[in-house]
Amino acid sequence: MHEELRAALAGLLDGLPPKQAAQAVERLIANYRGRTPTDAPVLRDRADVAAYAAYRMPATFEAVRAALTAFAARVPDWSPATHVDIGGGTGAATWAAAATWEGHHSTVLDWAQPALDLGRELAAKTLPDTEWRRQTIGEGLTVPAGTDLVTVSYVLGELRPEDRRAVVAAAATAATAAQAVVLIEPGTPDGYLRIREARTQLTEAGLRIVAPCPHSDTCPIVPGQDWCHFAARVNRSSLHRQVKGGSLPYEDEKFSYVAATTFDATPAPARIIRKPQLRKGQVLLDLCTTQDGLQRTTVTKRHGTHYRQARDASWGDAWS
Repeated sequence: MHEELRAALAGLLDGLPPKQAAQAVERLIANYRGRTPTDAPVLRDRADVAAYAAYRMPATFEAVRAALTAFAARVPDWSPATHVDIGGGTGAATWAAAATWEGHHSTVLDWAQPALDLGRELAAKTLPDTEWRRQTIGEGLTVPAGTDLVTVSYVLGELRPEDRRAVVAAAATAATAAQAVVLIEPGTPDGYLRIREARTQLTEAGLRIVAPCPHSDTCPIVPGQDWCHFAARVNRSSLHRQVKGGSLPYEDEKFSYVAATTFDATPAPARIIRKPQLRKGQVLLDLCTTQDGLQRTTVTKRHGTHYRQARDASWGDAWS
């Protein structure tokens, strides 16, 4: 999906005055960082949507794909037949789901018609089995019956608290009737807190946490002292660099997520929650574990195979 999405985005800003694109991007950054919760669509017109797609879709796609890949690794024999993306906008999560599983039908729910229109346009050749439906994102939201997978990515921070809870409740209700829900937010302290709150809603609704956590018990992190997040590498196209004003050919998108199911699934025994630290003859791993909470483990050469695995391990990987 990487190249297909890049090709679909190419030329998206052709004809849009640079100043208008820059203004749209600046306003969208403020909303993306969660500083302006609203009860109205963030994406208001074609200029907003085009700027958003060029600015955010590649990073959102990679973050959601990383979260879905981690989830899929814990449920290797499962795949969704139907997928609903709540607040999906231009469809980055739908592209990510298609990069993770094949043969499913996706429905994108969003309250911004310009975003839905552009998403449909971008996906027309690559993701034809996708429905784009206008829907209020907040209280009163319902998810179609028979949905196997619900995703909510980079949406909760745009909502008022009551709408945020309503969206998570709708996802949880759908999941308890169906099978799975995956929520993704920016990898900031506030984004983590939204995921933590949503995680509690999901477990109270009877779902089992599958990733990234190795258990469904209370998160061992003390809010205000640290936060759980991961990183996905994003290869920037020339369009992406132009819109973001960057010079590097890549960036690392930080994100927080939680994945939960109604069926039996085995979480990882532990999860690497920080970038592994390589030292001479040893690797330091910061882990979230099933029984011992947060723990730092030192793996040395004398551990043989485990040492080689630790040297190859990445932030966010499962560990045993």
